[in-house]
Amino acid sequence: MSREKLPIKTKKKLFKKRRKTVIPRYSNSLSYADLMNLESQWGGTLFGPIPAGHQREFFEHKKNVWIWYEGWKDQTGTQQEIMIRYEVRPAGVFKRVGGQKYEKLSGKELDNFRIAAKNYLTLMKTKLYY
Repeated sequence: MSREKLPIKTKKKLFKKRRKTVIPRYSNSLSYADLMNLESQWGGTLFGPIPAGHQREFFEHKKNVWIWYEGWKDQTGTQQEIMIRYEVRPAGVFKRVGGQKYEKLSGKELDNFRIAAKNYLTLMKTKLYY
């Protein structure tokens, strides 16, 4: 009996080889200050469209410290600004408007802050630090 070479069946690949896609990562090419500026600008968009002539920023300044800032010119052309500093502490979330005393958040205001902070973190994870 002669031995014939039988054709070797090649195994089918179950999975296609994935192409590597190069996605630019902002965090690799920008400085800390640049990243903070991007974060604050994108964070300001969470509260809806920014009116013309307004500047709005919302960002996590450092761990457990959040800043919301809005600046605009009124009808007389005078620059108006408001800055609110939020501190997340074990006893709750506290806010300070301008140089006033800290007040503890509660009710709807506390819920709104939690939603804004969660949406901010999601936005940064998906758009900036993906």
